[in-house]
Amino acid sequence: MYHYSTVPNGFKWGVSTSAYQIEGGWNEDGKGPSIWDTFSHIPGNIFENGNGDIACDSYHQLDADLYMLRSLGVNSYRFSISWSRIFPNGQGTVNNKGVEYYNKLIDGLLANNILPMVTIYHWDLPQALQNVGGWENETIIDRFKDYAEILFQRLGDRVKFWITLNEPYIIANLGYGDGAFAPGNCCKCLKDDPGHAPYRVAHNLIKVHARIYHTYDEKYRNSQDGVISLSLNTNWVEPKDHTEPKDIEAADRYLQFTLGWFAHPIFKNGDYPEVMKWQVANNLPEFTDSEKQRIKGTYDFLGLNHYTSVLVGSTVYALDYQAYQGDR
Repeated sequence: MYHYSTVPNGFKWGVSTSAYQIEGGWNEDGKGPSIWDTFSHIPGNIFENGNGDIACDSYHQLDADLYMLRSLGVNSYRFSISWSRIFPNGQGTVNNKGVEYYNKLIDGLLANNILPMVTIYHWDLPQALQNVGGWENETIIDRFKDYAEILFQRLGDRVKFWITLNEPYIIANLGYGDGAFAPGNCCKCLKDDPGHAPYRVAHNLIKVHARIYHTYDEKYRNSQDGVISLSLNTNWVEPKDHTEPKDIEAADRYLQFTLGWFAHPIFKNGDYPEVMKWQVANNLPEFTDSEKQRIKGTYDFLGLNHYTSVLVGSTVYALDYQAYQGDR
């Protein structure tokens, strides 16, 4: 049992999931393949060649999921929508079977007095969009806007808590940097583009977040009365030697190149941290003045995922997209 008496009234006790990690039903009822379906089906990409084809089978176990959530005594549940379950090709005709699944989930949560907290994107880009460049192709901003609007229109009468992106740092760095996550693009392996792709990807992620925030704010907030932001992630860092100025600077640089990469434009001034602009220089895309104005302040809350803490020293790696990171 949760110790409800030890926290303020209104505190949200919850659990969370993401679509690819629990749903299964990867090719059922009109769902298209996502980059994680493709990535996990390549032998050697995942430990023991595991995949999410069945996972927790939540697509077929909705009643059991709701029973477990009720039994846990939570009053909120954060989950993500599978973009390719709504738009099998990332755009075009809506797959109503996919919408029906999430409608049933949301209705079931509300019937059990559990607040739905919906993540619009948790890493599972439709493969069809990756085939034309994925997050490196600026046209994805319009595609994402169309996708998000369908969710607002079909689900927004009951959803009051939206998260546009989960951990954009991971999308950029692991998906398009070292290739450890889908789509598995390893930019540091390319002699003609050593470490630049994550910056292009992050640039589009920030712009798409701002686009969706303003879309919700201008078209849906008044009638639906919800809040919207994004969920960032960072490790906490401490300098290896608290008396060594270079270690202190390295610790700050680490935070600026992880949390600050996305938080500084959105929560502060619409632009990247100064240390990033100085250190990355011409490889860091620039926002126009009008883009900075549209990006700044696009939040209703701060979503923050934290996993661990590290010690940081002043030695930096050579690859510029990891230049913030010192010895651990």
